[in-house]
Amino acid sequence: MGGMPGFGALVLAGLLVGCGGGKDKEATPAPAAPAAPVAAGELTPFEVANGIGPMKAEVTVGPVNHETAEQGEKLFEAKCTACHKLDQRYVGPSLGGVTTRRTPAYVMNMVLNPQEMTERHPVAKDLLGEFMTQMPNLLLTQEEARQVLEYLRQHDAKAGAR
Repeated sequence: MGGMPGFGALVLAGLLVGCGGGKDKEATPAPAAPAAPVAAGELTPFEVANGIGPMKAEVTVGPVNHETAEQGEKLFEAKCTACHKLDQRYVGPSLGGVTTRRTPAYVMNMVLNPQEMTERHPVAKDLLGEFMTQMPNLLLTQEEARQVLEYLRQHDAKAGAR
């Protein structure tokens, strides 16, 4: 039995050499691990304020465009109301007041890029943790996302006027 520890060391040395652990061979780097989720500190200041997605610059808004908001209301009714209400928590968060809490670019990036937002943006991650439901990508165009934004802005303007 006294020879067993030596035998174990010999087997270990053989495994190391056989698996590329010998000093004679050039070591092959291990494949890179998948990227870990990005911390808020790894986002640019723009991304922290405006989200991650196709909107790479601030979205300028003026007075609510009622015609655009009307189109946005139709889209909201068709695509968003299964999960969102304006005045109550539902499957997803209430969207009433969202334009007073988030920038226009953030709202549009969340609509256009929900998967990456919930993977990388701390606010969206927190919402996913709270509601436990991933927002699907509704495949809206930037123009359609802007219409939904105008509808939400119109709603928030009216709610603030009460």
